[in-house]
Parts: sequence; C-alpha cells; structure tokens
Amino acid sequence: MPPWLLYDDIGSALFEDITRLPEYYLTRTERGILLRYSRDILDAAGGPLEIVELGAGSAVKTRLLLEAALAVQPRVRYLPVDVSRAALAQATSALRGLPRLEVLPVLARYPEELGFLQQPTDRRRLVLFLGSNIGNYEPTSALELLAGVRARLSVGDALLIGADRRKSPSIVLPAYDDAAGVTARFNKNMLTRINRDLGATFNVDHFRHVVCWNDRCSRVELYLESAVAQRVAISALDAHVIFAARERIHTESSYKLTLARLRGLLFSAGFAPETTWSDERRWFGLTLGRVVETRPGDHTRSV
Repeated sequence: MPPWLLYDDIGSALFEDITRLPEYYLTRTERGILLRYSRDILDAAGGPLEIVELGAGSAVKTRLLLEAALAVQPRVRYLPVDVSRAALAQATSALRGLPRLEVLPVLARYPEELGFLQQPTDRRRLVLFLGSNIGNYEPTSALELLAGVRARLSVGDALLIGADRRKSPSIVLPAYDDAAGVTARFNKNMLTRINRDLGATFNVDHFRHVVCWNDRCSRVELYLESAVAQRVAISALDAHVIFAARERIHTESSYKLTLARLRGLLFSAGFAPETTWSDERRWFGLTLGRVVETRPGDHTRSV
C-alpha cells in the first residue's frame, strides 16, 4: 500500500504517539544525533540555507536544527512538507515562538508533487528526509523519489537523510509491535480511512496486526491479517474483495539499510554522499548528500 495512506489526521496523531513509545528507539536515537551534531551538520551543508523537510510531521526533532541555524543566520526560512494538514498545523504552531523563523507549510505528496522545490530562492537548499522514512519505500520507489528531489535542486544544495541501520530483529521488531498496541491501531486506521474515503465496508475488528522480519530483503513487514473468511465491498471502485481466513494485506515495509547501501542509493539518485553522523551504537545514521554537478534541465541560482 502507498505509505501516504497511513497518514491521515488520525494516523499522523497515532504515529506521534508511536515515536514516544519505549520500544520505538528510532526517534529518540535520531534526536540524540541531532542534539549532538546539529551545528556540525549545518556547517557541512554550508549557507545561508533554506531548510525543506519532507514528511515533517510535528517537526519536534527538526527544531534542534532550526535553532542551530538561527544561531548563525539572521533569518531562516523553513518549508515543512506533509500529506496531513493537521500535522502541518501542529508543526507551525509549535515553531511559532522561534524568532526570525519564517515557516511556509506545504501540503503535498512526493514524489508526485515536488513542484514547490522549483520555486526561486536566493539561498542554498538543505532538504531533510528524517525518521528513516526512506525505508518505507521499495528500492525502485526510493530511487525515484530521491532522483526527483535531485532534479529540482541546484549545484551546492544538499539532502540530509535519516536511515535506520540493519541490526538484530530482536531490537527492530518490538518497535513495530509495541505492547500497548498503538502501532496496531495505526496500521488498522488504514482500513478506517479506506472505508471513509472509498466507501468500503472493512470491519476493522476482523483484522489482526501482524509484524514479520524478512531477512533476505532486510526489512520489517507489516500486515493486516483477516481473522475470518469475509467479503468486503469498495463502492468507489465498484468492487468486492474476498478474503480467506489468515489472508493478509501487506500494508507497509520498513527497510533497514547498511551505510554502503544508503550511500549507493544516494549516488544512483545523483547525490555525492559526504558525511554521516551516527549514534554510539551505530543503530541510526544521518547522511549528507551533495549536488555537485550540473545536469540537463537542472534549476540554477546564484548564492
């Protein structure tokens, strides 16, 4: 299923709850990296900067980077990008107290709606893609997204991408199957959204949240498993779907990448991988990729 289907207003709020769970190490680990290295990241990116964030959510972690940028720039322009209006409103409200910060929220899907990156600017751009969101994309889709971003940037611009590293499934799996059942509610909310938006008749109570580790693909897989044999109507598609008992819907994957694989992905998309900042356990990393050469059709600007 396309990842954006998970993030309506309810799904976005549930995901914010997930980031605070004890099992979900990703957010606090990435926040720790930003807390320690934000100034180094900004120095490496160069400036002055306009900061754009894909999948901004509530922008809680990003505040650390913005505060560091405000310490060295007279003004900072920040474009949070998300598929959820509620998340954008929350981010805008939470950042309102930062002086000299201009927040310009963008409601968009990506890679389908990256046109906002072609708006003129007199600064270098630093595009953020944090939270290991890149892991939710199949490899070909991840490359398409990053290449789409690269095509709209200028020489000197940069991408900072957060990626969860491959590690023991005993650490990874609980992050997607927490004891409180928040991730299960997040996963099932996709069916509620399809019911609302497409006039479907899914009975959410007839599906179970299932999490598996696929070692060959190095990914966590999330499923909704039909508890009973059932028939579901989807009026907007004029269709009926028949589920056998224990038949599954594959709702989401979360790839866990080695650093070599991530750097290869950046290179294939047209970025030159530069510095990586990690936590002490090497569980998570933030990698900066640079636009270093002009390609036909590239946007150009003076900095």
